[in-house]
Amino acid sequence: MIPHPWRDGEVAVIGLGRSGAAAARFLGANGVEVYASDVADTPALRQTAKQLADPNVTVQVGHHDLARIARAVAVIASPGVPPDAAPLAAAREAGVQILAELDLAAMILKQTRLIVITGTNGKTTTTALVAHILAEAGERKVAAGNIGLPLIEIAADSAHPEWLAVEASSFQLHDAPHLNPAIGVVTNLSPDHLDRYPDKAAYYADKRNLFRNADAGSIWVLNGDDTAVLQLAEGASGSHRHWRIGRPADASYDSEAEQLVLEDEPLLERAELQLLGDHNVGNALAAVLAASSAGVDRDCIVRGLRSFQPLAHRLEPIREVGGVLWINDSKATNVSSAAAALQAMTRRFVWIVGGRPKGDDFAPLARALQRCRLAIAYGEARETVAAALAAAASVATSERFADAVGRARREARAGEAVLLSPACASFDQFDNYEQRGDTFRRLVEEM
Repeated sequence: MIPHPWRDGEVAVIGLGRSGAAAARFLGANGVEVYASDVADTPALRQTAKQLADPNVTVQVGHHDLARIARAVAVIASPGVPPDAAPLAAAREAGVQILAELDLAAMILKQTRLIVITGTNGKTTTTALVAHILAEAGERKVAAGNIGLPLIEIAADSAHPEWLAVEASSFQLHDAPHLNPAIGVVTNLSPDHLDRYPDKAAYYADKRNLFRNADAGSIWVLNGDDTAVLQLAEGASGSHRHWRIGRPADASYDSEAEQLVLEDEPLLERAELQLLGDHNVGNALAAVLAASSAGVDRDCIVRGLRSFQPLAHRLEPIREVGGVLWINDSKATNVSSAAAALQAMTRRFVWIVGGRPKGDDFAPLARALQRCRLAIAYGEARETVAAALAAAASVATSERFADAVGRARREARAGEAVLLSPACASFDQFDNYEQRGDTFRRLVEEM
């Protein structure tokens, strides 16, 4: 339900990415006066402004009217807008409530039970796998949130699903006071987005917001191997369920038998899971516990696990060329995610790493380079990466991404792999990690 006071004033929507545009469209269609703005001014944003044309919606690109925002009855913030950005600072100073698009949607979806997945890495794979298993059980196959489909688009549909898998970033959780998951999942925690947060404590504090509305009926699915996750959830009301690798838990991986286990009973052979790496075994166990907590039976869970395919840009095998397997892990935009990919490799490999650094220390990656014959560092991070890893591996550098891919083609040998797992943001040469991964795929398919 849209709060009644919102109908007596104007709601400001800050940022016109997909979630901001969806929020503005929803509010305008429901009779709320909207002022939507974005500091950028691009052809894509001007097209978005045209598409939002509505008697209730005023759109401004290239500028924020701070005085108008300060007079708003509420502000909806897109996740890409930093908390200290001028329009949000103006709203806070004026005492205007700031909400994420995710929170607006949660207010509308009162009858839908949300399975909310967060963490540093593995969120999207886990969210997609939960939705896939729910589909096997007869639910509408819907995954929303940070996975790409704004949650408000589900809320705008007249038929709301009974269950919904929702990926939530720390940015979205920052302004989501109404979000109350029926089941909450934390995949893992490690420092990330230090280009936006002052330190890891501030980043973890936003993740902690997942638990802010915990009650006795809440169910929390937690990585029992991650001390930071357990500390984050400490004291949260509700049931705490855990998964572990190599140790008994509510769900676990028996490394000797090579089986996924649920409630002490074998569930699936590891070879039947079409995902590379131990970290993806953990993501699968998280999805298993979330689905079982939602009442999905074992047979549906097994069918879902067997039929789930790797997602694009996440340890995605593209093709084999001349005996060399090319793997796209462009989504690995931080050190911990890249480390998981490096550890997942079973072949010797050439590694493409780089882009725009996010404040991470690259030195810990040296521990995972036993099978790496050559690292090719590209982009803004190339010299920093080379300095951090020179003692552990042979490192070449290249300014341009396409040149790094060309070097990898020349250097890789039959029986090896080429792994794109950048450990960095994409924004030095690409609009996003998807564009980087798509470029990689195109270059490989042209070989």
